[in-house]
Amino acid sequence: MKIVIIEDEIRIREGLGRLIEKLSPEYAVAGTAENGQEGCELVRRVKPDVIVTDIKMPLMDGLEMLTALCEEGCMSKAIVLSAYSEFEYARQALRLGVKEYLLKPIVVSDISESLQRVKEEIRRESVKDKLAISGLDQIFSGILWGSIQPDKTLEELLEEKYKLPADLRYIEFCVYLGGDYAEAKARRQKELAQLFEQRKDLSYVCLETEREKMLVLLIYHYKDAHALERWMQREMLGRSSGNAFAAAGWNGDLTLGQLRDGLEHLCRSMEWSISLGDDVMVSYPKVNTLQTSPCIYPIELEKQMKIHICSNDSVGMEKALKDFTEYFQKGTLYDPKEIKECYVRFLWSMINVAKETGILDYENLEQQSLLEQVMGAKTRRELGEAVYSLKEKIHGREEDDTVHLTVKRAQSLIQEFYHTGITLEEIADRLNITPEYLGTRFHKELGVNFSAYIKNYRMTKAKELLIGTQMKLYEIAAKVGYSDPKYFSRVFKETTGQLPADYRKTHK
Repeated sequence: MKIVIIEDEIRIREGLGRLIEKLSPEYAVAGTAENGQEGCELVRRVKPDVIVTDIKMPLMDGLEMLTALCEEGCMSKAIVLSAYSEFEYARQALRLGVKEYLLKPIVVSDISESLQRVKEEIRRESVKDKLAISGLDQIFSGILWGSIQPDKTLEELLEEKYKLPADLRYIEFCVYLGGDYAEAKARRQKELAQLFEQRKDLSYVCLETEREKMLVLLIYHYKDAHALERWMQREMLGRSSGNAFAAAGWNGDLTLGQLRDGLEHLCRSMEWSISLGDDVMVSYPKVNTLQTSPCIYPIELEKQMKIHICSNDSVGMEKALKDFTEYFQKGTLYDPKEIKECYVRFLWSMINVAKETGILDYENLEQQSLLEQVMGAKTRRELGEAVYSLKEKIHGREEDDTVHLTVKRAQSLIQEFYHTGITLEEIADRLNITPEYLGTRFHKELGVNFSAYIKNYRMTKAKELLIGTQMKLYEIAAKVGYSDPKYFSRVFKETTGQLPADYRKTHK
């Protein structure tokens, strides 16, 4: 903090300089002057943070100097010293915005406390200036991720700029997207915007968080948190589009100062989606009161898997994996941590047997990554992907023909039912395999994921209809599996770079 001292008595001037620099290493005396005229020149040149000035000085007194500097737009803080206690001096100083007025002789504790108060005021104003140029989403992001600390300065800014009072309560609503975060976030944001168009009785800010692979909504100006939670459970869940992961979490009513800790608690609780399923919203802290049953490890399924690995039975391995993933989804509520521990045990049993039988490249197996994949999972599908990814490493070389046939059968079903909006889950069910396995095989064989493949197939059919028929655009949209013509047009433009009507004109 740069400080200048304007004082006509040399003994006081030099003594103050030495004292101030001893008080804190943050204080630096950038110059001194012995009257108001020299003081004006010094302030213009140095541009200090703080001016410490006497009142009674020759040529130009301290208040005249501060008046001149104020008219020039000087923003430096001022501490005024005076040997006179008359009220008139203090009143003039207050009119100039001076908040620190000290009487001579100066007491060390008084100057120290004054400088500390000025420093804190400068800090608050600096923070406020930075926040003032930030959007509401940037401010809330800063609070949630720790770069902005909720304090009185922030509360004042939120009330002044956004009409958000200090006692306002907030709800945190999270949508977890997992590995499809980058691909699915825009689609999910649109879904959320459409959903909240129905609610004119509240406000919200939608924040993206790539690290946690989530969208976070901060909801405020609501009336009844419990009613809103029931509405969100009913309306939001089940709107899963494509094959994106989707687990939802809820935490409220929170104060501004509780937002960061509240989100940390909610993020840790999101793994309860593994136990509850993705059609149930995880509500913190309610999940802490859930009564769970002991999770008994399915040792018989492990034995079956070992037999299938040893006999090189691909179909048997697939069935054992399917039975294992479904074992934890039969209506009994287990602690998600216990489920994950079962997955880790099952995976390690597979690794050990495959290693012994020589059908696993154990040296290149990234065991730590696999463990982190399981322990960091927040959805059932993520757990399923972990075991199926290991299965690919164990048995991928010997099953090429079988897998190729599976993917071909899936392609045939897409070609037959693409116009109905058939999903990965529906195709997997018809083929009697899990969606996780089909999705993994699809990507491995064709180099694209299922949602991209079926979208491209629909776009190809749409092009054929646009060029080869006179069908209306809404008829073409319905013909290729899109109930919303506007959404079809948007997807078509994202794929081809043209709207359907423009594409038709270009190729007619």
